[in-house]
Amino acid sequence: VPVFRTGRDAELTKRIYRRVPVLIDEQRGQNPWGVRFMRMFDMSNDSHLFAEAGGPGLLPLYEAKLLHQYTHRWASYAGAAVREVTASELADPRYRVQPRYWVAQSAVAERLAGRWERGWLLGWRDITNSTNERTFIASVIPRYGCGDKFLLMMPGQNALRICCLIATLNSLVFDYTTRQKIGGTSLKYFTAKQLPVLPPERFSAADSAYIVPRVVELVYTAWDLQPFADEIWAEGDALLRAELLRRNEECNGSSGQLERLPPYRWNEERRAQIRAELDARIARLYGLTRDELRYILDPADLHGPDFHGESFRVLKEKEQKRYGEYRTQRLVLEAWDRGE
Repeated sequence: VPVFRTGRDAELTKRIYRRVPVLIDEQRGQNPWGVRFMRMFDMSNDSHLFAEAGGPGLLPLYEAKLLHQYTHRWASYAGAAVREVTASELADPRYRVQPRYWVAQSAVAERLAGRWERGWLLGWRDITNSTNERTFIASVIPRYGCGDKFLLMMPGQNALRICCLIATLNSLVFDYTTRQKIGGTSLKYFTAKQLPVLPPERFSAADSAYIVPRVVELVYTAWDLQPFADEIWAEGDALLRAELLRRNEECNGSSGQLERLPPYRWNEERRAQIRAELDARIARLYGLTRDELRYILDPADLHGPDFHGESFRVLKEKEQKRYGEYRTQRLVLEAWDRGE
């Protein structure tokens, strides 16, 4: 049951739920995305399958702490400790994070057999909090092993549609509604089912043409996600392929004939701009007004500093300290005003 800080939160959340269906409505038998869930390896019960060093036939065992929104290279193990991946490492498309354990490729194939044949996976962090910088943290990762705190989501849609789902799950609007449902530090399947997720039919051809290239640029920053890029390329039409190439050349500073789409160079400022554009687009698809979006970004911006509600306070304070401004708020509202 949601617990709201303010009456305004309750009213806005109610309006969002009236406009957008939940991910899986079990009472009505509705599952627009054709989603199935999976927990691949239990970190305790399956520990006998884990190796402490890599080798032939072994894949990294991904833990949720290694990833963040739109990136599978957020953190890496250094001995028993976890550290954030550096800017120079992110700039290298060949860099792969160091896991704590490895698992047999055959064991991964066995768990996924008959359920998911793609060369990449989609999931989210189980451990979270409604007061964190972000609450719902979803990412695409290579077809590796996964621990039980990275919960897998397997949509029954093509990759182009799934890009729209990824943009929705990582949007500020969706994160805001998620925060109203989190009462502890865990975001299990039963909670995810109850969250309002834009269904596939809400995304027009124009929406898809706008969203897909931006999601691909955010996700595809390393060669180990080549299967994801290849699937998008195979499903896309000539216009989408041209836009993917244009953005790739613009991002990487190169041009000419490409035999395969290379990873997009990690550029923090460019990524912030792209994410803001996606946030504004998704907010429009949720049917928000500009003032509702302003409220989600920062209730004090709409109601004054004495208002006792809060939404993304940690994000705001972090950005004010790092950039001297609430950068996300400015970029998202600028994108909204441009009609993104």
